[in-house]
Amino acid sequence: MELIDWIIILAIALIAIAFFCARIPASWSHDNRARRLTGARMLIQAACSLWAALLIVARGVFAVNGLAGLRPTLAEILTGAAILVACGCYWSVRGSRLLKPRRLFATH
Repeated sequence: MELIDWIIILAIALIAIAFFCARIPASWSHDNRARRLTGARMLIQAACSLWAALLIVARGVFAVNGLAGLRPTLAEILTGAAILVACGCYWSVRGSRLLKPRRLFATH
């Protein structure tokens, strides 16, 4: 895949997240708006992180020449991608929790 295809995929993912998560009714309080925007921001961070991990694996493993003469080993590529995937999963879980409405009465 060309780099332009990767950028288009990222743009589509970010637009979808912004469309579904950033709609905030005007009647909501400031706290709920901030919570909703923070959740959307975390989901956008997760999408960027996962996209970067996939790009690193696709370009790093299958690239013939390294970037600027650098040739990372397979272990370095996979370690970097694993760290990005872990961050993306964490941000995704935290962002989806922030998008859920608060409970009025908690049962213990």
